[in-house]
Amino acid sequence: MINRRTCVAAALLATAAVARGKPQALAARLADWNDDEHRDLRAVVVARDGSIVAERYFGDARPDTLHDVRSAGKSITSLLVGAAIDRGAIASVQDPVERYWPGARGSALGPVRIDEILTMRSGLAAFDEDPASPGNEDRLDDAPDPLAFMLAVPAERAPGTRYRYNSLTAHLAGRVVEQATRRDLESFAAEVLFEPLGIRRWQWGRDQSGHAKGQGNLSLTARDLVRIGEMVRSNGDFGSHRVLSAAWIAQSLRARVAISDVDPYADSYGYFWYAKRLDIAGTGIDVHFASGNGGNKIYVVPELGLVIAVTSAAYGHGYGQRRSQEVLRALLASAA
Repeated sequence: MINRRTCVAAALLATAAVARGKPQALAARLADWNDDEHRDLRAVVVARDGSIVAERYFGDARPDTLHDVRSAGKSITSLLVGAAIDRGAIASVQDPVERYWPGARGSALGPVRIDEILTMRSGLAAFDEDPASPGNEDRLDDAPDPLAFMLAVPAERAPGTRYRYNSLTAHLAGRVVEQATRRDLESFAAEVLFEPLGIRRWQWGRDQSGHAKGQGNLSLTARDLVRIGEMVRSNGDFGSHRVLSAAWIAQSLRARVAISDVDPYADSYGYFWYAKRLDIAGTGIDVHFASGNGGNKIYVVPELGLVIAVTSAAYGHGYGQRRSQEVLRALLASAA
């Protein structure tokens, strides 16, 4: 039986609607990428004030195509940490990992606080841009026992002192949610996030020991990425019901670490969410976003009421990130 909450979620964002601003202009801008030289842009979906106002699919992609958004899934893991906090399973982000995962006691990651994980400041020797780093993502993916692998990663510096982007700590965040809720991460996500948002189809990659990857490899449709972004834009609400607390959304998006010196596409980092202030025709516009390899994005622009999802298969290519920011800039210029 489908409950009222599911019906509301299914109806919201289902079809294009006339909203404030210039929906025709937004749709027209998307056509600019029909002849993109790289041919690996998959979809762009734009919602304004909760209604889809423009969408375009490229190549063989369709509205129901599931797409691996890679590390944009980290931002969804952050939302699941918030769901665990909302339900009292996690008491505070100031708590250490070992409070919820007793098996981590005695390891370098045991005393690391949850907020230090969510801001990529764990102090662990894990850096995805260095193949020789002990906690590098490729090493984690290849490990036959990923949990033992994480427990063996040494400390590199004191927690909370330096931002170092890595997937290991995002996988660790998912493990903390599992331990705290006593639920499989994907099962928990289905109940507290996907079902309330009307998301019915997804695929989530699992590590070699069978745990859902908190660091990403979650495949969703572009429209469903917009649903997630719309909930974030609405401070935890979706339709007429609350999915996450407004307090957690605010905490997640708040600028906590300045990263513009190491990331040309972001000014700051929150709890697995990025932020950037863009100059559009002389006006500064704040954008919060989830970001994945290849240019996969969920852009949230509160002051313009916009949510923009971009899916792209430009994995491992720098132009994917540049192209997504170009798409964003073009749409913001048309929407302002």
